[in-house]
Amino acid sequence: MTDTYRRLVLARRPTGNVDPSTLRLEEAERPALAEGEALVEVQYLSIDPTIRTWMNDAPGYLPPIEIDAVVRSGGLGTVVESRNDDYPVGTTVFGMLGWTELAVISADDPATVVPEGIDPLPVLSVFGATGMTAYFGLLDIGQPEEGDTVVVSGAAGATGSVVGQIARIKGAGTVVGIAGSDEKCAWLVDELGFTAAINYRTEDVAARLRELCPKGIDVFFDNVGGDILDAALANLAMKARVVICGAISQYNERVPVGPRNYVSLIFQRARMEGFLILDYLDRFAEGQAQMFEWVLGGQIHHREHVVDGLEHAGDALNMLFTGENTGKVIVKL
Repeated sequence: MTDTYRRLVLARRPTGNVDPSTLRLEEAERPALAEGEALVEVQYLSIDPTIRTWMNDAPGYLPPIEIDAVVRSGGLGTVVESRNDDYPVGTTVFGMLGWTELAVISADDPATVVPEGIDPLPVLSVFGATGMTAYFGLLDIGQPEEGDTVVVSGAAGATGSVVGQIARIKGAGTVVGIAGSDEKCAWLVDELGFTAAINYRTEDVAARLRELCPKGIDVFFDNVGGDILDAALANLAMKARVVICGAISQYNERVPVGPRNYVSLIFQRARMEGFLILDYLDRFAEGQAQMFEWVLGGQIHHREHVVDGLEHAGDALNMLFTGENTGKVIVKL
């Protein structure tokens, strides 16, 4: 291994999508390890919408990424040097490694050891934070019941695609996905088993929801916010549950738009609740065990969209906002 490595740092805070001025690709010297630390050669990066929110100088559940700091993100790699018995050389780990070729982990900034023989791509998707977000968000917050009508926005993404499949497994009567192309809609219905799908770019979402959900929506799992959230709120069933997982349509907006149809929550005695997957870290083993069973049994299908090269991480992040991806976006270093 060379004495230097590359990393992507935040050069300036973006307005809108990430552009060439947002990031700086720089070379740094290989870090020297202190006692208790291990050095990881990063192989894959998990690209998630929340990374864009961390680039803003605004309060959140984690502090903003500092200017000139490595961009924060999950990643997977191999330990290449160690002064920590918990991370022997050759161990594969997953943690908040960042957009960098080399990362240091320690007891204060730990990582999870990945068992040998596990495909790294599902670790970052269906068995990782996105899959667990779908699992706990739907089952704990949405609490679907047999026969329910479940609607998912951002349904062709890493989380939304799994949400719809879990809803189907749990006996939902109707599962409707909202996505941004005819190809994605066909994938949801033909391969993943959604009842129907709506192309929000070419169809009237509110009208289609009324048509496909004539008795109203029992569970709405929202990854998008904005107009699509409003369309769903206007068509809630009695005692509906609205799960606020994300609001990707608003992350690039200087002034985010709040819901206009929130009074439907009053009329329908419904509830709208947000959550963070960080609240479920101590239950990941439970969710992963069930997800393994479903995947091995052919009940859950997943897709990864792999982008090559650290230098293209910013472009990969933008894909989540332009809709160029289907499934989980991962950068391979």
